[in-house]
Amino acid sequence: MPASQPSRLSIRALQSPISGPCSLELGAGECIAVMGASGAGKSVLLRLIADLDPGSGEVLLNGQPRSTFSGPAWRQQVIYLAAEPAWWGPSVMEHFPQGSQSALLEMASELGLRQGFIGIPLAQLSTGERQRLALLRGLLRQPQVLLLDEPTAALDDTSVAAVEQLLQRCQQQGLSLLWVTHSQAQAARVGQRCLQLVDHQLLPMEAAQ
Repeated sequence: MPASQPSRLSIRALQSPISGPCSLELGAGECIAVMGASGAGKSVLLRLIADLDPGSGEVLLNGQPRSTFSGPAWRQQVIYLAAEPAWWGPSVMEHFPQGSQSALLEMASELGLRQGFIGIPLAQLSTGERQRLALLRGLLRQPQVLLLDEPTAALDDTSVAAVEQLLQRCQQQGLSLLWVTHSQAQAARVGQRCLQLVDHQLLPMEAAQ
């Protein structure tokens, strides 16, 4: 990346009482895999970046400080995908942008969602189906950065492969990913770089051993 071109996402001394300080630079179309023990603060870090939890430090998108965005405008561009996504209504389509049904159906087919899922109440869909729908909900909002908190934890191997393939294609179109996973094999597959959260600090995997 040329020195004159800012990183897609810059994190500088970002911290809260239970996480950090953490710093990193994430390039356009890059995926950084983040690992760490349960309770190490991986989800907290993603929530800090998304401006969902209070903290200190600086976060920039394409060189523009987060402080210059409203909260909703920031979270439109830097979307946090929780390990247990929230749903606020009983039907599928009320969670998706108006006019997005055709794109949703196309992407859902790629991820192996069953036909007719749009007409099924969310509560009757499986955990894995809801997890894939949450990913599509984020992608269809066309963010610049996705903060992924174990996005394939509830999925079988075939569905995991489909999700990884879809996100790889999105990366080729410029989407940047910060991907939390407990799987070393997955981290090696998806990450251009792999970091580990140890004692609230982000370290290269080899330095964290």
